[in-house]
Amino acid sequence: MDIRQRGSASPLQTEQHGTKRPEPSSAKSLVDIGTRRIFSSDHDIFRESARKFFQEEVLPFHAEWEKDGQVSRELWEKAGQQGLLGVAIAEKHGGIGADILSSAVVWEEQMYVNCTGPGFSLHSDIVMPYIANYGSEEQIKHFIPKMVAGKCIGAIAMTEPGAGR
Repeated sequence: MDIRQRGSASPLQTEQHGTKRPEPSSAKSLVDIGTRRIFSSDHDIFRESARKFFQEEVLPFHAEWEKDGQVSRELWEKAGQQGLLGVAIAEKHGGIGADILSSAVVWEEQMYVNCTGPGFSLHSDIVMPYIANYGSEEQIKHFIPKMVAGKCIGAIAMTEPGAGR
């Protein structure tokens, strides 16, 4: 499976091996895997894995997390083991170096189970890139591998003095 960042290849081209993706209008639902041409068959394989994870590891526990007001740390580590955290982070920093569409797959699959508790996108697509792109080597080595593994959960806080005036 190769979902790493690619050159300038158009996502609407015919895939390898000469197969074409079906027209989205012919799908029963856009949730059907393989119906949108922007994604490749490699994304579809990744999506199947992500979908299974969210169906089995997230959906059954959502009500419990809502009641408790927090998501289990164990889920974060499972997501890390599954390769769902920091997917767009470069391999040299411990990520899989996937493209932004792979991150979108994770976002979509989380939305499909209607579970807002796990802040995977904030962690992976906002906090981690800040550290990976602007952190010192020491900070990158300290935080990124732990964040990819789900052992350190990223968050962000900011203030906007004078905003809304």
